[in-house]
Amino acid sequence: MSDDHASDQPLSPVAVALATVTATLPDGGEARPGQVEMAEAVEEALVEHRHLIVQAGTGTGKSLAYLVPAAQLGRPVIIATATKALQEQLARRDAPQVADALGDVNVAVLKGRSNYLCRQRAAELAERGFQATLEDAGEEESSGRSADRLIPQVERLLAFERTSATGDRAQLDEDVSERAWSMMSVGPRECPGAFNCPQGGRCFAEMARLAAQEADLVIVNLHLLGSHLASEGMVLPEHDALIIDEAHELEEVMTQTLGVEVSAGRLRSLATLARSLGDPATSDDAQELAGCADGLAEVLGDLGDQSMVDLDVEADVAAQLGRCDAALRALMGSLRAGAGEGADARGVRALSSATRLLEEVSRISTPSSGEVLWCGGTRSNRILTLSPIDVGPALLDGLFDRCTVVMTSATIPPGLAQRLRLGDDEVTQLDVGSPFDFQRQSILYVPTHLADRRSDDAEVQIADEIASLIDAAGGRTLALFTSRRALNEIADRVADRVHHPILVQGMASNQALIERFREEEDACLFATMGMWQGLDVPGRSLSLVTIDRLPFGRPDDPVLEARRARAGSQAFRLVDLPRAATLLAQGVGRLIRSKTDEGIVAVLDPRLATANYRSVLLEALPPMKRSVSHDEAITFLAAIRDHAAREETA
Repeated sequence: MSDDHASDQPLSPVAVALATVTATLPDGGEARPGQVEMAEAVEEALVEHRHLIVQAGTGTGKSLAYLVPAAQLGRPVIIATATKALQEQLARRDAPQVADALGDVNVAVLKGRSNYLCRQRAAELAERGFQATLEDAGEEESSGRSADRLIPQVERLLAFERTSATGDRAQLDEDVSERAWSMMSVGPRECPGAFNCPQGGRCFAEMARLAAQEADLVIVNLHLLGSHLASEGMVLPEHDALIIDEAHELEEVMTQTLGVEVSAGRLRSLATLARSLGDPATSDDAQELAGCADGLAEVLGDLGDQSMVDLDVEADVAAQLGRCDAALRALMGSLRAGAGEGADARGVRALSSATRLLEEVSRISTPSSGEVLWCGGTRSNRILTLSPIDVGPALLDGLFDRCTVVMTSATIPPGLAQRLRLGDDEVTQLDVGSPFDFQRQSILYVPTHLADRRSDDAEVQIADEIASLIDAAGGRTLALFTSRRALNEIADRVADRVHHPILVQGMASNQALIERFREEEDACLFATMGMWQGLDVPGRSLSLVTIDRLPFGRPDDPVLEARRARAGSQAFRLVDLPRAATLLAQGVGRLIRSKTDEGIVAVLDPRLATANYRSVLLEALPPMKRSVSHDEAITFLAAIRDHAAREETA
């Protein structure tokens, strides 16, 4: 939609509402035709009950483009994001802006139960004492040094419980360790429910659910949406409209949440909780369960990481699962025997946990043809995971057949609608582009002179290339890697070559590294896949993004391996290529975040310029100018560096 065309036509009601909201923003309502086009498409989809997939490039303002029509729909809308960062942005900034500008819009945030402090666990700690609570968690946690670290954190949480209106961990003034938080929270597997809990009437998680039931817009994350589907609709309030932002993550998150996991650690935690009840019969059953945990850990420790598991072949794993099944049934029997009038809330929680764990052990013991069973984690903490090979059927039955779904992202994976089982007559697909001038602002540089990535000297050449580009850029570099090993080796080599700060993922928290990267204009941040998505550093701190290789999945990834097997001769085209295209586009998307940004993305893998499948990857990227010339890349970066220096001294 051009500006001229837009000015000749009367504004639609949703465009007027959008203009009302954007007029309150710092840019004073800068014209974004793609944002208007998307808002009108979202409204049409929600009103006409037709699914919609929208690719909205960086700078479109897609959050407001779906929030405004959702707020005016007149019935509840669930908005699901892939990351907590976007969930917090919507909850704290974007949705309140819409509500303030349009009025009469009730917004609620709903998170997984473990994100809220548990008042029952706080009451138990106050009643039983800190030392007893530590002993419940395992004898190693009750040592003096552990207690010294945990006591002040738990005391902060107890004070938070008394003063907080929400109990939401995100509202803590100072975060605490995972260990401290786990002592004061419960997950859905442990929670017995409000009716079975002494604190059910005051439960923070239940209060959040009640608020969500009254809201017009309910902001959740994809993991909670997956839990809702796995529970057959028992988690989220009633709705017939759903908007999924960061939709490129949908399949991956649903693969995780629609599967189940069993580990020795879960078995041991339940055994410890059951022993703390003090009942002799329960303690005996708990001891047997602890023995099962040791046996499962031993047989899983003999398997390799990322190993597919065939229970017909790995008979020892099957035998241990059978032993766990029997031990859990016995423990549940003794817990039920003690669950009469006035039963200890810890006993009720243990019974809830045992029931859920038994269900998951039973499911893992009998995988279907549409699932893959595999072993992951570290050797000391192996996790047995059952994952769906294809999430399309579950999403079609549990989601698309039950409500209208709008999916959006800056990068929509190729073939997404087909994999989700959505026919052309059921879904509208739209690309509203981006307001940025990628041809002017950026170059996609692929150095074809580099050796094949699999050659012995490839990483030496890549390090030399990155160092040369960093010097030209004056630092200001985000270097992304597909493996931790390559990250560390190349970072060491580059650090010896350049005179700019090299920040390596792992040397501090991700947030601390990102803040330093933003603040120090000549700094360089070296990171793995965890920072390929969501990192937002507009301005002069970033003018170069390097990617060490095309992000194809590991050949031994069990879920991908199962999907490849199912796709047969079309595996590369249907499984590997779409996934790599999406990840590459996400990495490339870190560069241009505003209309004034300029820079280069250097993909240090010649296959992007030479392979016969390169067109699929290139089509997923913004329309950047393309180059294979090292000299052109150096000249462009130096010009940006020199311009920034002149601005700084002006």
